[in-house]
Amino acid sequence: METTYNPQQLESAVQQHWEENKAFRAIKDANKEKFYCLSMFPYPSGRLHMGHVRNYTIGDVISRFQRMNGKNVMQPFGWDAFGLPAENAAIKHGVAPAKWTDENIAYMKGQIKSLGFAFDWDRELRTCDPEYYRWEQWFFTTLVEKGLAYKKTSAVNWCPHDETVLAREQVHDGCCWRCDTPVVQKEIDQWFIRITEYAEELINELDNLEGWPEHVRTMQKNWIGRSEGVNLHFGLEGAATQVSDSLEVYTTRPDTLMGVTYVAVAAGHPLAKLAAKDNAELASFIEECTKSTTSEAELATMEKKGMATGLFATHPITGKQVPVWVANFVLMDYGSGAVMAVPAHDQRDYEFATKYGIEIKQVIAPAEGSAAELKLDEEAFVEKGVLVNSGEFDGLSSADAFDAIAAKLESLGKGEKTVNYRLRDWGVSRQRYWGAPIPMVNLEDGTQVPAKEFPVRLPTDVVMDGATSPLIGNPEFEDTTYDGQPAKREIDTFDTFMESSWYYARYCSPNYSEGMLDTNEANYWLPVDQYIGGVEHATMHLLYFRFFHKLLRDAGLVESNEPAKRLLTQGMVLAETFYKLGEGGNKIYLSPEEVNVEKDDKGKVIGATEKVTGDAVVLGGMEKMSKSKNNGVDPQAFIEEYGADTARLYAMFAAPPQQELEWRNDGVAGAHKFLQRLWRAVSSFTEEGPTPALSVEGVRDEYKNLRRKVHETIGKVTDDYDRRYSYNTAIAAIMELMNATLKAKPNSEAERSVVGEALNTSILLLAPVAPHITHVLWNAMGNEGDVIDAGWPQVDESALTRDSITYVVQVNGKVRARIEVAADADKDSVEAAAKADENVQRFMEDKTVRKVIVVPNKLVNIVVG
Repeated sequence: METTYNPQQLESAVQQHWEENKAFRAIKDANKEKFYCLSMFPYPSGRLHMGHVRNYTIGDVISRFQRMNGKNVMQPFGWDAFGLPAENAAIKHGVAPAKWTDENIAYMKGQIKSLGFAFDWDRELRTCDPEYYRWEQWFFTTLVEKGLAYKKTSAVNWCPHDETVLAREQVHDGCCWRCDTPVVQKEIDQWFIRITEYAEELINELDNLEGWPEHVRTMQKNWIGRSEGVNLHFGLEGAATQVSDSLEVYTTRPDTLMGVTYVAVAAGHPLAKLAAKDNAELASFIEECTKSTTSEAELATMEKKGMATGLFATHPITGKQVPVWVANFVLMDYGSGAVMAVPAHDQRDYEFATKYGIEIKQVIAPAEGSAAELKLDEEAFVEKGVLVNSGEFDGLSSADAFDAIAAKLESLGKGEKTVNYRLRDWGVSRQRYWGAPIPMVNLEDGTQVPAKEFPVRLPTDVVMDGATSPLIGNPEFEDTTYDGQPAKREIDTFDTFMESSWYYARYCSPNYSEGMLDTNEANYWLPVDQYIGGVEHATMHLLYFRFFHKLLRDAGLVESNEPAKRLLTQGMVLAETFYKLGEGGNKIYLSPEEVNVEKDDKGKVIGATEKVTGDAVVLGGMEKMSKSKNNGVDPQAFIEEYGADTARLYAMFAAPPQQELEWRNDGVAGAHKFLQRLWRAVSSFTEEGPTPALSVEGVRDEYKNLRRKVHETIGKVTDDYDRRYSYNTAIAAIMELMNATLKAKPNSEAERSVVGEALNTSILLLAPVAPHITHVLWNAMGNEGDVIDAGWPQVDESALTRDSITYVVQVNGKVRARIEVAADADKDSVEAAAKADENVQRFMEDKTVRKVIVVPNKLVNIVVG
């Protein structure tokens, strides 16, 4: 073998070998246990970033480990290719989104292949391919026919910059998640899928997802938001009856019903619109509310604003008239868009009532023996307790009053117990071009019907003007016929979460042309055994992912209840940031290549100067790698300098996968040096001849110890890979084994065989992380076949036995000796051997032994005084 490690040349040759032999092609085999490993597919933005490298390396390590353990592994790859970034880039660069997307995919695919991931490229898919989205369109029409998809006019979150609807989850701090433009409220027609029909199952099944992180399950549970309460109806009279004869309200605290002093409705509520017709001031306030959007998370801290409508509602039990207010803290898309306000027992209602001089009526008192304090002159009393000022319900506990008031309302025909969910139906319409067309047809009589032929193909030869979708007014797309009648196609496209909600299932049979899925293939491979991606997808993609799987199940296309058994959410990749202040005080970020850094003796960056000017720059600290912070590391340049195996090794060694990874160049250099040491160790070993068959006859104790180290390491690394996801500690253990191996100076073939076992084991244990170098070294050690098919090393229990154990001996906490005692020595024998050591006796001289602490197999501490 070559004496010098040359990763660029080596990795290219190994990748060619894999490609020529289709080494990672996955084929259904009923006689083998399958393992489906999937990392969330990327958006083809143009080039990889280190977050991609880390994400896909984690998946690849898992896949290769499972394959070496005899599993039939499938690890596919594809592209989440529709979406706004392509559209915006097309406008900016004057190209069609399809062309921009294709070019990006071609470039990124080359980058991904250079990292040596064990992907089955025969299963590659892209969501903008008509042969992919045709089945999504077909499936949507089946949902329409079942009543699970519908169209309605709805108040939506609207991004004026991107000119499209945003899901509630896509609004961050009142702004668009992509462009940070303030979001406004707008009423438009759009398509929905009834995810609320599955709310109960989605929340209940979370308890069965034991392989998912607890915090992800909690986030989904909170987002679905199951609550038990009462639906009740306030009467409406006078002008308000133009809207309805009653106002529906949902509450989880019916025990406070007798303390209602007003009701509040959202700005988009029909009562608000009615009241605003002849009230210019109220109309202006409503317009102000619709120009901004408020998330539920912001309700607690935002300033409460409102206006009286002049309308009144009738209390369902007392018959008392209470005023109707429009309030900015009521959301139209939650519940009925109306709330009963009990200022004495809800802090939000209390702040509003205090501001506008509305009555505050106490109806709950602290229970006897309760430590809760009643301070209604300062704040609402929100605890449960005992009812007061509540007529026939006085004296009841809050729990008993819940049932009693619910029963009373039911007897009056004005309410009933119900289970409610925070979750709203999934709005899937987007008013943009680069997406899968919604397969609906508008007839001349105004009715809408599902298309009959698929795909409804998106035209790709378009010119983007940045103002309107190329589908609008495009006769080649819009004009069609339906049963011989002239008709128009729907011009909205699907939310891209539609494509990413079922791609995992299509991977099972990506080229199947007879239907959405080949059910035999799908039911063999599904559910996904290991899914990997960011926690930021917990209440968007991962929720829709689970929902869509249940739709597929109920359509008879899959058998399992959930799409993935285990989920790993990896942390972000961080890097140092550097900036200088511009003339206006703005931050101008410099890349790491543009600065000289000063470090302390521990390697921490303590100062930096700009290379060109020599000026001091500000240390921004560790932040997520991003273009805006100019702190990204180009994977391509990195691979060209160090090789893919170094990138993979450092990505796995620098931090556990669930935690943030702080990218440090000195750490990268350390990873590269380790691979060089491994290469030199194998090179030196093979220069002395072939690897002898393992034999431990007559070897010295140090080689028995080395062999024990080998098999202890196998046990630890196996557990770290399989159960703990602790790849950093696994790699550390392999490094320790290598250190022990390099110290060995064998003087017999038997001892050399133990060193050979240690080197072979190190290669096998490292193979999932650094597949290129281990592929070459495995054969260099004289082994046949590819290392990925060699099988995972097994622990030899006989190698773990010890004739003797080394104890560290301390006197008053300071190390004074190391002693060897028989492995089966009892506590008294260990203590006696420690006291008999010559150096230990020197420090015990003329002193009284107060205590002796023996830690089995490790330590003896003698306390003297």
